[in-house]
Amino acid sequence: MKKYLSIVLGISLLFIQCSKNNDDVAPIVQKELPIVQDFMWQTMNTYYFWQSDVAALGDDRFNNKTEYREFLESEQEPGKFFEDKLLFSEDRFSFYSEDYKELTKAFSGVSKSNGLEFGLSRFADNNDVFGYVRYIIPNSDAASKEIKRGDLFTGVNGTTLNMANYEELLFGDKDSYTLNMAEISDNLITDSNREVTLTKEADITENPVHISKVLEVNGHKIGYLMYNGFTNEFDEELNEAFGTFKAAGVTDLVLDLRYNPGGSVNSARLLSSMIYGPYPDKIFLRARYNQKLQDQFNDADLISYFSDKTQKDSPINTLGLNKVYILATGSSASSSELVMNGLAPYIDVIHIGSTTTGKNEFSVTFVDDIDNGNVYDPSREDKINPDNQWAIQPLIGRNENSAGFSDYTEGLAPDIDLEEDLSNLGILGNIEEPLLKKAISEITGVTAKMDFTVHIPVKLITSSKMFTKIKDNMYMDIKNPLPLNKE
Repeated sequence: MKKYLSIVLGISLLFIQCSKNNDDVAPIVQKELPIVQDFMWQTMNTYYFWQSDVAALGDDRFNNKTEYREFLESEQEPGKFFEDKLLFSEDRFSFYSEDYKELTKAFSGVSKSNGLEFGLSRFADNNDVFGYVRYIIPNSDAASKEIKRGDLFTGVNGTTLNMANYEELLFGDKDSYTLNMAEISDNLITDSNREVTLTKEADITENPVHISKVLEVNGHKIGYLMYNGFTNEFDEELNEAFGTFKAAGVTDLVLDLRYNPGGSVNSARLLSSMIYGPYPDKIFLRARYNQKLQDQFNDADLISYFSDKTQKDSPINTLGLNKVYILATGSSASSSELVMNGLAPYIDVIHIGSTTTGKNEFSVTFVDDIDNGNVYDPSREDKINPDNQWAIQPLIGRNENSAGFSDYTEGLAPDIDLEEDLSNLGILGNIEEPLLKKAISEITGVTAKMDFTVHIPVKLITSSKMFTKIKDNMYMDIKNPLPLNKE
């Protein structure tokens, strides 16, 4: 990065015009700018990936300070201002938060949750909705209740779920609700009399290294890792899991990202290094920003390489594989896709499951800290404007692999198409669980008499993770924030 990047945002200053020659003339005081909207516009004008495609973000959009202020005041609600005035029409993923502290805690794997992770699907013949349990977060309220993977529910507090009410019933303000359970009989989902009451608890921490085990099948030592979020606070635990694989002599790996919506780009880089190798001279990704910023960087600023150590300087435990089997679905997004795309030029990536989300842009958390380029830095909490607690998480760039490929907005298609089956979701980590079983059959070459027929395929509408603060976000760490020169 060049030592200084001068971005003039003079229109966002507070100007006070006073008469210098006549003490009897009262000073003309310019109205103060709306703090949150000003912060949002400054940041988006500088960093937003589609800055040149949004007329309101143009460098020459406003002729004077009055026009700029009137624009900021045109929408009093900051959230609507961000969504309606600043976002590109094709942007599916940028978002805001009224409380940056809540957002940054979520990126650390901490959230208010009852511990139930589930998907939602729609009945074929009407607008009614049902849910199915994907997994339970350990040490949560759900972990203490009679509910498990594969269980179904069709209602909340006695009200049948449908397309119009599921969001309010399941993700509304209430901390507690009762699920009306269902079951499958003759390949039909029918209501049962069972109920399960769940309560959200504050500061539940999810370790994304959900399952890590070594499977010995037909003379093969297979590592199985279910990884449910790229959370950099757990990079050491991830590295330890690969240390166990390495010590056990694992020669094949099944990486389960089927419910992983993404997270830290750096964690994706480290995971890929654990799979492929500690090669700090080989390109993992190349970042591409908006043209205004792209011109300010050199290759060293844009390229990230495979790594030989974690951020805490622990040596990377690597398996040095030339092939990896990745279980991925429509719920696999951003950093999950980044791992698949980043490894593809170097090793065979066998994708089993269904087409992924298709999120190839990355974002950064921005807060009102002008001296740090508005980039959030936990060590600068006391520098954030105390009058503005808002944060924005806009898409600011796109990651290419070493071959220059990044065009997967329609998702990454599977090599082996196999949807999850509601009538047989199986037990995660068990060799009979269908997607893992398929991967094992590919590794061992034993496929005779195996039936992979899907009787009730999952047709996903959304999932519980899409209603968390971080959703399917892929975020980068900016080591050298771009200064915003307000002159």
